[in-house]
Amino acid sequence: MTLQEKYDKTIAGVTGGLILPLIIGFFIFLFASGNPPFDAWLERITQANIITHIISLCVFPNVVIFLIFNHFDMLRASRGVLAVTIAWAILVFGIKYLL
Repeated sequence: MTLQEKYDKTIAGVTGGLILPLIIGFFIFLFASGNPPFDAWLERITQANIITHIISLCVFPNVVIFLIFNHFDMLRASRGVLAVTIAWAILVFGIKYLL
């Protein structure tokens, strides 16, 4: 079994599509000005009404892993990344228009 066959699973795409935005969000928090505590940072971005912008920035790198999986013809993994990205988009629209 090649490495490509090993990781061409929907769960690999779902895992990548969930973990990468969390890592990007962690880096955005780390480089926030003033080094606030996490709860103060969440309150600040909520009050500034930019939480959907932050989530969108975190999810954008999913395009890169989707294209990488697609380039290597790992279509099941691409499908997993796409599904999670759509779920993130639904979350953003829900937060934006329902809250």
